[in-house]
Amino acid sequence: MWEMGSQEDAALVRRGYEAFIAGDMDTLRELFADDIVWHAAGTGELAGDKKGPDAVLAYFGELASRATGSLKVTLEDVAPGDRYTVGIQSNHAERNGRTLDQRQVVVFSISDGKVTEAREMLEDTALGADFWS
Repeated sequence: MWEMGSQEDAALVRRGYEAFIAGDMDTLRELFADDIVWHAAGTGELAGDKKGPDAVLAYFGELASRATGSLKVTLEDVAPGDRYTVGIQSNHAERNGRTLDQRQVVVFSISDGKVTEAREMLEDTALGADFWS
């Protein structure tokens, strides 16, 4: 049985996905701690740590821009835990005549009702790096 806090964290992650999918960056900003660190997976141009809400939202904007409107994220499940809340998603994007379809896991750290850290884990990191670069 999960603690109530983990259920609240799962609800926060679901709200974040809903906001991302809807393009509601204002709601996303509200869910992020001021010192959030988003670890973008891989070794491509977009990989690395994004520090602060502005940097995280700029990263999301760059993904959307590079996918020229084709980026589609589908939340498959949220797994709440004692220390982390995990979002399991599938991604679809088209870019330069190529298509990317793969699963991704994002491990969220949440404190005081805000996302403090997120770590992406891609199904195929090399494929993702190649596609986005």
